[in-house]
Amino acid sequence: MSYYFAIIGTQDNPLFEYDFGTSKQGGDGIARFTEQARQLNQFIIHSSLDIVEEVQWSNGQMYLKLIDRFFTSYISCFLTASNIKFLLLHQPPSSSSSSGLPASSGTSTLTSSSSTALGQHPPTSSSTSSLSVIPSLSTLTGGGNASTTTLGGGGTSRTSTSIAANPTSPQTEEAIRNFFTEVYENYVKAIMSPFYKTNMEIRSPVFRARVAAAGRKYL
Repeated sequence: MSYYFAIIGTQDNPLFEYDFGTSKQGGDGIARFTEQARQLNQFIIHSSLDIVEEVQWSNGQMYLKLIDRFFTSYISCFLTASNIKFLLLHQPPSSSSSSGLPASSGTSTLTSSSSTALGQHPPTSSSTSSLSVIPSLSTLTGGGNASTTTLGGGGTSRTSTSIAANPTSPQTEEAIRNFFTEVYENYVKAIMSPFYKTNMEIRSPVFRARVAAAGRKYL
């Protein structure tokens, strides 16, 4: 599992960002985001702010849990009393590789069926198979639990309760809650500095090290 953590100020301005990988089950703690995904993560986090503003009025808790999903990227949120938002984007490791393989086969099947239609041939079994591919493509682009079920037939990897395998399991939500809580405690200590002003970027290496330690401890 790869993580991208960001703290957003009251004016929707970024105050802190840090990416890391899972340290559980033999993980090395290094994020496995591609270069394109690293640039896209900031846009995904920023686009979820509208949902945060909707959910925060219907949920009286500081931990809003999972609030948004963009393909295979899941966003969890923790809201402070001063309306500072802690956002954590987490992405399973095998989602990107599993979503690419059936897409090419589905495209070739649809192309072959369309070519037979242009040649005015009667419908064959290829057109039927192309129809069966279409739901799997929509499922894969959604990045949900059913994608593994479509590919493997059993769906056992997505039903795993391990933190690194299932981003929506109760164990993962509890681990993220503990991560947010510890980061919040360190955030309060950081902003108590007399030299810190509201919505100022957090550049403290001590705070960054404590965020990294919390990630290794819980995620």
